Amino acid sequence: MINPSDSTKPLFVQIRELIEDQIVNDQLKEGDQAPSTNQLVNFYKINHATVSKGITQLVDEGILFKKRGIGMFVAESAKKTLVKQRKKAFVDNYVTGLIQEAKKLGISEDEIIELIKTSKGFAE
Repeated sequence: MINPSDSTKPLFVQIRELIEDQIVNDQLKEGDQAPSTNQLVNFYKINHATVSKGITQLVDEGILFKKRGIGMFVAESAKKTLVKQRKKAFVDNYVTGLIQEAKKLGISEDEIIELIKTSKGFAE
């Protein structure tokens, strides 16, 4: 959901992530038409240029493509590309720091795995 009061992320990034999430979660599939710039502007009541910037980034990265006069569509392999990008970001943002901190604390690989397994959402 777009949150104009979230000062940690610019609105164009929030728009971009909203569409990315819809693709990753299969709400938008390859070949599906993405929401138009005007639809997003009207729904979220934000500036057209802001929405366009987020959409343009997705087009530039090959996640969306334009059909002139028709709209924006989800590109082939968009989900695969996004999942790959997000896995890399996950490692960079979370796993690397976790491993570095574990080394400082003398936590073994087996202990890390066990801690993850017993954490919320992973316990059986």
